[in-house]
Amino acid sequence: MALPVVAIVGRPNVGKSTLFNRLIGSRRALVRDTPGVTRDRLHGVCEFGRWRATVVDTGGLDPSSDEPLATQVRRQVLAAIAQADALVLVLDGREGVTPLDDDVARLLRRVAKPVVVAVNKVDGPGQEPALAEAYRLGMEPVLGISAEHGRGVAELIETLAAQLPAPGSAAEPAGTVLRIAVVGRPNVGKSSLVNAIAGEDRVVVHAEPGTTRDAVDTPVTVAGRPYLLVDTAGLRRKGRTVGVLDKLAAVMARRSLERSDVVLLVVDGTEPVTAQDAHIAGYADAAGRGVVLVVNKWDLVATADRAPEIVRALRERLPFLAHAPVVFVSARAHTGLPELFEAIDRVGADYAKEVSTGELNRVLAAAVARRPPAGVHGKTLRVYYATQTGTRPPTFLLFVNDPAALHFSYERYLIGALREAFGFVGCPVRLRLRRRRPSRSEVAP
Repeated sequence: MALPVVAIVGRPNVGKSTLFNRLIGSRRALVRDTPGVTRDRLHGVCEFGRWRATVVDTGGLDPSSDEPLATQVRRQVLAAIAQADALVLVLDGREGVTPLDDDVARLLRRVAKPVVVAVNKVDGPGQEPALAEAYRLGMEPVLGISAEHGRGVAELIETLAAQLPAPGSAAEPAGTVLRIAVVGRPNVGKSSLVNAIAGEDRVVVHAEPGTTRDAVDTPVTVAGRPYLLVDTAGLRRKGRTVGVLDKLAAVMARRSLERSDVVLLVVDGTEPVTAQDAHIAGYADAAGRGVVLVVNKWDLVATADRAPEIVRALRERLPFLAHAPVVFVSARAHTGLPELFEAIDRVGADYAKEVSTGELNRVLAAAVARRPPAGVHGKTLRVYYATQTGTRPPTFLLFVNDPAALHFSYERYLIGALREAFGFVGCPVRLRLRRRRPSRSEVAP
């Protein structure tokens, strides 16, 4: 059975994201003393004893604003309210109830769902009178909390648990969920791609670069298989990441990349491959993640015969990802998505592939016989035995006479032989070497 859903709502800069992080026990949401940091819906799980619930963080709600970005944020908040079983209205206990709080409360009173009013930033008994003003909103219960210091948060959870008993037999979804990080430069269409896959406006899309700040998890099911999409902030070059929020967003984007299985590196099909595309690709490769190269905005490209030219440019600028499949999509026109998930499934399967020890050694022995290693500083490499020691990414341990005798070009050759035999499409292949004395049968007479 599904967990109950609690949405955290309120005007900008009242501490909703701080409370979200406190409830889920993790710094998932960006927190900054600046209005409008959160724009998308963020999901996490709150656990309190045997009670569990899904918690949704939302952007600051301004019901009266007509600005395009504020309108999209409001749409996300309203979607969270519609999804929720209970709501937490967060107020700022230091500022008191503002006209904008009145507007938000008026909207929530029209929703037939339980509402808990959490007066935040109540750090001590001396600030308890701030709660009295909150009662005039006409919603109870009213609780004083300090999300930053944890004061009153346990009482808040107990109140929610009493209103929303969690199903006793709630079980985790069966099967392994493939985690997919969507990364790329700002404004290449990452959020539009997530929305196209999800079939709804799951994340805010705006022409302004850098609209996405938090890493937004979006569970989706395609052809009966579950996936978790993680939309990330656009990664700029270090010299151009000037604001504190941009720097924090970049850190969270890289963390999200590291907790993924497959990375969708999105590039703009209407622009040349840039140095920053190569930098981001390097992050994915260094993190040891499977990669699919996604050329977006394909509907804006004049002719489809440019595909070979773009593939060639990607191979030239990203030679270390020569094994990664290239897929052409249009997030706006919703084209290329079936081909995209064919590539994702193939990379995901190879990312977790296991090779039998016997077959592995036959392939390596044949590769060495075809091209014996050259000497390095007077030493010649001998490979005695190999075994696979890990997946995600595929990792192999080679027992050799001297690890220092492996030249980097020969390492590339051996990895190429493994790819030719076993695929490993879009996946980095790691070789680890260990010195071992040869057995008597391995010593030449």
